[in-house]
Order: sequence, then C-alpha cells, then structure tokens
Amino acid sequence: MRSSVPVSSSRRILCVFPAYTPSFGTFSHAYPLMGGVKAFMPPQGLLLIAAYMPERWEVRFIDENIRPATAEEFAWAEAVCVSGMHVQAPQIRDIQVRAQAAGCVAVLGGPSVSGSPEQYPGFDYIHIGEIGDATDELIRRLDAGVDRPPAQVRLETKERLGLADFPAPAYAQVPLKRYLIGSLQFSSGCPYRCEFCDIPALYGRQPRLKTPEQLLAELDAIVAQPGHPAVVYFVDDNFIGNRKATREMLPHLVEWQKRRNYPLQFACEATLNMAKQPEILELMRQANFMTVFVGIETPELDALKSIDKQHNAAVPLLEGIATLNSYGLEVTSGIIVGLDTDTAESEERLLAFIDRSRVPVLTMNLLQALPRTPLWDRLAREGRLVDDPALESNVRFLRPHDEVVASWRRAVAHAYAPERIFDRFRHQIDVTYRHRITTPLSGKLTRTNLRRGLTLGFNIAVQVGLLSDYRRAFWRAAAYALRRGQIEAVFNMGFVAHHLIRFSREAIRGEQNASFYATKRVERAASRSGGWWRRGRTEREAA
Repeated sequence: MRSSVPVSSSRRILCVFPAYTPSFGTFSHAYPLMGGVKAFMPPQGLLLIAAYMPERWEVRFIDENIRPATAEEFAWAEAVCVSGMHVQAPQIRDIQVRAQAAGCVAVLGGPSVSGSPEQYPGFDYIHIGEIGDATDELIRRLDAGVDRPPAQVRLETKERLGLADFPAPAYAQVPLKRYLIGSLQFSSGCPYRCEFCDIPALYGRQPRLKTPEQLLAELDAIVAQPGHPAVVYFVDDNFIGNRKATREMLPHLVEWQKRRNYPLQFACEATLNMAKQPEILELMRQANFMTVFVGIETPELDALKSIDKQHNAAVPLLEGIATLNSYGLEVTSGIIVGLDTDTAESEERLLAFIDRSRVPVLTMNLLQALPRTPLWDRLAREGRLVDDPALESNVRFLRPHDEVVASWRRAVAHAYAPERIFDRFRHQIDVTYRHRITTPLSGKLTRTNLRRGLTLGFNIAVQVGLLSDYRRAFWRAAAYALRRGQIEAVFNMGFVAHHLIRFSREAIRGEQNASFYATKRVERAASRSGGWWRRGRTEREAA
C-alpha cells in the first residue's frame, strides 16, 4: 500500500541508489560475460520507498550500479532520496553534493544513517529506522515545501509499518534484465545476537513477516518483466529466523513454481543450524532453492563462542554443510579473519577447513566493527577503534595488523588458486547438484533464457576456456560435469570462478579492500590488458 498521508502538492522525487565498491560477493568481474548485466541485485529498501510515495507524486529511480544519475535528472527533481550501507558512504555523500548543487532537497534513509547518523551532517533530512511514522512525517514536510531547511531535520521511526502492509517494491522502476539476480523479502530481523552484526539493533530480534500472498504477487511482478533474472535471492536477515513461518510459507512457493513451470531458482542466507530442519530443507529443494549463504565465520569453536555464534556449533560444521548439500543446496560461506581469538595456527586451520569442506565460494573479510553492534561497543570501551585510511580495518587487532592482512591474503590465494576452486566445484557436481529436482524444460526454454545461455556460453568459452591462464583447470572441470549430464554446472563454474579468480588476484595485489564493509577507497591499478576486458572494467567502475 502507499502512504495514507493526504497531500495537496505534486512533487518530483528522484530516488538514487549509490554504487557499490566491488567485492567477492557481487561478481562484478563476470557481468561482461552475461551480455547486458550491469549490477548485482535490485535494492529492496529504496524500491520500497519509491512504491510508498503518494500516488500523485512523480517518482523516478536510478541505480548508479547500472548508470550514473544525469544532470538533467537532478534538474528535474525537487527532492532526492538516497539509501545505502556503510560501505557506500563515500558514494552516498557524493549523491548528496550533486543533488544540493542542483537545488534539490537531499534525503537519506536506510541502514547506514540509521546506525551512524553522525556520518551524514550534510543531508537536509535524515530518516532513522524503518519505514513507518517517520516516513509519513517526511512526506508531510515535503508536501508542505521543498525548500532546503536551515538545519538538518532528523526524523526517527517510532511506529514501524508492518511487513504485511508493505507495498510491493517498485520493480517497474528498474530494468530487471540488467541485474544478475532478483531480490525478494519475506522477513526482517534475526533472533541471534552475533557480536559483529548490526541486524538485531536495526531490525529487531523477533522476525516480522510478509504474507505468502504478498510474496507470490511480488514474484508475479518480477516474472512479468521481460528479461528478468533467472535467480531470485531472499534478502531476509535469516531465512529461518522464524522456522514455523518459513515452514508454512514454502508450500505456497512450491505451488507457485509448479503452476508456472519453475521459471525461477532461489537463494537465501541462513544460519548453519538449518541443517537440523529436514522438513524445511526438503521444501526448499522442492521450491528449487539452489544456494544458501551461511556465515560460518571461523572453523574454530572457541572463536564461535567468543563472538556469540554458538548456534553454528549446533551441528559439526562439516556435517552441517554435507547435510545442506544433500538437499541440493550449494553452500556459500562467510569467513572473518582478525578475530581476537585468532592465533598463529588459525590460518592453517582455515586453509584445512577450505580444503575439507569443499565450499566453492567463500567471502573472506577482515574483521570490521560496525556501529550499533556489541563488537563496536566493546572495542570502543577498550580503545581499539581506529580511523586510519592506511589500515585495512577500523579494528586494532590483537595480532600485528600487517601479519593479519598477510594471513588474509594467503587464505585468499589458497582458496582461489584455479585448480582448487575448480576442484571444489567438481565436488559439488557429485554431492550437491545431483540431489536437485528436475524441473520442466518449458519453464526454461524461453527466448530470454536461450539468448542469455548462448551469450554466456560463448563468452565463457572464449574468455575462460580460450584466453584465460586457468583454461586447463576449467576444461577439466567442464568435461567432468558434461560426462555427468550437468550442463548448467559448466556455466555456473565458469561464470563464478572467472570473477573469483580475477577479484582475488586484485585483492592479493592490494587493489581491493580487505573487507566488504570498509569504506576506504582503494586506488585501482591500471588495467593490465586491453580490448574486451578493459572496456568491461571501465564501464563497471564508471557505473
């Protein structure tokens, strides 16, 4: 639903989402393989705000991961709404400057300003918290006038809008075909209190829910758009935060897939203790879930206790991963390097875990303290928060900084050596992919999917199979998959490994941040090659 606030004025609202810094998990190096893909995933939060605006207000939406907002678009707007995470802080402030230079009112909401409003003194309005009464008050103020206020106005949500009352995100405002994957939200909040995580402080520990009917309506809107992504990611903070609700929702999702001949694959993020929920896992398999991101963080059990992540130890790590694999779920793992419990032996244990778990994709970050987390509070008390652009983290580690960074680089180099990553994908062919359901061909043989498959297949064959220095490792894995009838695995391996190998090499050279959550800018080295790859990289960094 839209805001119920009565308005008397017509307004022109420009919603601008800031660009991300490249990371392991956004797969930016692989976009050129896709033919037209420019960004990772549609931004749910700002699309929700765009949909909530009064009907008589004209709203335009720009995702600067796809292209920059133009001077003409800023000149058209009366107010510019921005949202983003801490990692996007420099880009958020850049949008503010451009908006105000064009005479627009600059409005900021979302997780970063909600967690750390003092970072953004230049915005005219800041919106703290989720959509709710503060959003309605913002609409009233913009309806009354769009002159810039003499001092920053801070609006803080006291009464949140229930998820069951959320409008469908304004998917029609963005070209879904330009995204690698789609996005969907079922719940908000997480019951756990991991020391480094800001989700409980921002969104609460009691997950709030949409109805299954809302989800299916949003899925209908996604698949109605030509060229929509083939994969949709549940952005829930923890997909099983409310197990009962998840268990009751999934049959609706299964039925929707069957009715539409399985047009989509799904992915989500959850805690590893979902391995103890066989009924949920089987329903996820039937709904065509393919991937689950699990914040494993560390293979050291004492370390898990120290960061309040004991629930990861509810089942042995390797056993839990194997259980998820047995339901066709490929595990993507989050790893943190630089915990207080790390020792000289931690690196060796991490490398052993990578090799034994055979998890193909690991997003490895240095520990970064986020505002409104127990970690931030503890380190502030200990005087261990630092703000030094020369360092890779805002945490003063207990071990020497350079030693921690060197360990991180060695782990990245180990994990993404081409032979190792393709070996881990071969393992997935045997233990994961064969457990997935067989879906009707009629749901896959669309003109869009055929064109996408031909483009991706050609580019993988040329860029990975012919021109890369890891082509032999790729073809060995591809041959292994083809002998077992896993044609889709060839595309997946080539696409994902291409990004991870290239990104990891840049990270090892110091050309990428050592944490997805770091806001510092890293000066990129000049491209070492020309032609197709250089053009693709230039376009991404300009977006």
